[in-house]
Amino acid sequence: MKRSLLVAGLVAALIAAWSVGRVHGQNEMKKVIYVSSGQANYTTRVKGVSMAKIWGDADKGAHATFTKFDPGQDSGMHTHTNDVWIVRVEGAYLYKDDAGEKRVAAGDFLRVPGGHKHWSGGDAKEGALFYEESSGKFDLISGEVSCGGCDWLEVKVPS
Repeated sequence: MKRSLLVAGLVAALIAAWSVGRVHGQNEMKKVIYVSSGQANYTTRVKGVSMAKIWGDADKGAHATFTKFDPGQDSGMHTHTNDVWIVRVEGAYLYKDDAGEKRVAAGDFLRVPGGHKHWSGGDAKEGALFYEESSGKFDLISGEVSCGGCDWLEVKVPS
């Protein structure tokens, strides 16, 4: 009986905490957000990749960013835990998976499901600037190596 009450109390507490977080997140998303990609505050995440927050926190959960790849950026073969949605803004975002190669053009949309192995990079001359959104925190998983926010490690696939 005591164990059942403890479990029921724990479940109720988890539901309450989830509800509070959900309401807070919904209230935050009711605000109008305007960010100019040209005026955004970019921070380097790994060599050749910088991000500017639009909303949320890429290190903690759902988020949107403007992301820049330097010319010739090679992110290697990798996956992400969560789905990633991309709309290319400038330059040339390059994408490869088992189905082939794509040169994502201005205004094109690309959805990469969580766990889907792919390669991404920036055009050798132009690099790439793109809008990126995800339902969870950003990570990059390559073979045996993974990094949460990737702010401390450049992840490459071994040759």
